[in-house]
Amino acid sequence: MSEAPDLFDAESRALLAARTAFGEEGDGGAHRHALGELLTAYERLLRETRRMVRRSDRAEFEMNQLNQRLQDLTGQLEYRATHDPLTGVLNRAAIIERSNRHLASGSLALIVLDIDHFKRVNDSFGHPVGDTVICGVVDCLKGVAPAVAQIGRVGGEEFTALLPGVSQEVAAQAAEQMRKAIAAHDFALPDRSRVTASFGVSWQAQGSGFDAAYGSADEALYQAKRRGRNQVARAALVEA
Repeated sequence: MSEAPDLFDAESRALLAARTAFGEEGDGGAHRHALGELLTAYERLLRETRRMVRRSDRAEFEMNQLNQRLQDLTGQLEYRATHDPLTGVLNRAAIIERSNRHLASGSLALIVLDIDHFKRVNDSFGHPVGDTVICGVVDCLKGVAPAVAQIGRVGGEEFTALLPGVSQEVAAQAAEQMRKAIAAHDFALPDRSRVTASFGVSWQAQGSGFDAAYGSADEALYQAKRRGRNQVARAALVEA
């Protein structure tokens, strides 16, 4: 197998010639010529070295840019996979995954809420107005939810809030604050009607799962609807 070519072969030859001339007896002209060749080779070597360094720096810069772009794209894909495109809150899949993760290590209170008579809004004013109401509800939830809460959209007009390590009593109080915030908010509907929501709250001990937590909260939600809507209902506590 042939050896790789020496990138600085000419410079190496000039250096060897200068060493040979330096070690030999001879006239000054030969020494001067060898020194001149060495200087020329050294200057060429410096130019090539600088060019290679610049090329290396440029390649490193481009590689860093590419890596940053890949990281940005990865983050965007992960965000899109876990968030609702309309509201920016967690989507159903992310809510399920996080619920199960929380319940694997501790207790979890779960709030489920549904916008009252939302179909009337869509049918009367159109889906763009309905989307505005949905986004407004999310803003209300974010404005009053505890710092620990993780808010998600699990259906068209149905939302959840996960409160890991929080008692059902505290979660019910948080749900009541959310209910009041929505009821007091001006959604600027064409007929100036108000928007309300009904809430169900459940609590599950460590070792349970999303299905149990959601099922209990959803049952409580329908109790709130049957009782007249725009209220909070609690599911029966299930101890470990």
